[in-house]
Parts: sequence; C-alpha cells; structure tokens
Amino acid sequence: MDWLEEVQQKVKRKNQILFSKDCPLFGELNLLLGRQNHRAVVLWALELAEEAVKVLQQNYPDDLRPADAVAATRLWAAGKIKMPVAKQAILRCHGMAKEITSPADIALCHAIGQACGTVHAAGHAPGFPIYELTAIVRQLGVENCRNAVEERCRYYVRRLIYWQEQEPSVTVEWAKFLTK
Repeated sequence: MDWLEEVQQKVKRKNQILFSKDCPLFGELNLLLGRQNHRAVVLWALELAEEAVKVLQQNYPDDLRPADAVAATRLWAAGKIKMPVAKQAILRCHGMAKEITSPADIALCHAIGQACGTVHAAGHAPGFPIYELTAIVRQLGVENCRNAVEERCRYYVRRLIYWQEQEPSVTVEWAKFLTK
C-alpha cells in the first residue's frame, strides 16, 4: 500500500496521528536511525525540533514552551541539568498542544516533545517525523501533501547523514550517559 493511501485511511478514521513508525515512507530513514550513534541522533533531532520551534513562534510568539523544551533538552544532553527538569519542560511543550486548536500546530508540539525525548532514548527519534509529517498533511490537506511530505522525508535522511558524518568532530559538551 502506498503511504498516501494509508494516510487517507487514517484521515477518514479521524486519527490524530497520520503516520506510523513502520510507514513505507520511512524505510531508508529507519535503517539509518538503527545504525546511528546516539549523539548523532540527538543532534539530528534537536536541529529538526528547532525548525519546528520557529514555526510555532510565528503562530504563538508569546508562548515559550517549545523553545524552553529544546533549551532544557540541550542542557540535559550536556549534563548541566538532570532528566526530571528537562522532562518537565518537555511535558509543558506537550501540554501546549491541549491548549491550541490548530491540528498542524498540535502535531508540531508533539513533534518537538518527541525530538527532545531522543536524549533519553534514540527510539523516540521516529516520533519527530511521524508528528511533523502529520502537521504537513494537516496544513496542506491530504490531496495536496504528497510532494511536500516526500521531500521532507528526503530532508530527514540528508540531515541524519550529515550528523552521522559531523558528530565525531562536534565540539559540544555531552552528559556522561551520552558518551558511553
């Protein structure tokens, strides 16, 4: 089944999330994610999260919860704060989704939260594409989203390859649990 048919079925069923981690669209991305160093996945996910934060800042300039979640996650990844502090910031970002009405922006809040969760476990990494691509479909409509979704998925792969190559030379401080 083509990924778009799957998404169309989910739209008809009124599902909130329109993609699954085993969506055929994610084949190459999932293979790459499975081979990555945890730090490369964190760098990739936080870069994507920051892009989503910029979108939300345009729509909600006074709401700092998404930006705070990413900032706290960076501090956590650096070992400057502990997980419970970062987790609260991430949960506040997820909480923002309950207070807004735009389905695309709701999905972006959750995408950011999933990206931030990659510091805890790389298994959270597919959550960002699942939610961000849902946001794209919500924004463009299922009938107009194919090119944008497929291009964005190719972008995820390109950026993951970039961070795979760059991670060894990145000069950021890492928490001890990320250096093992």
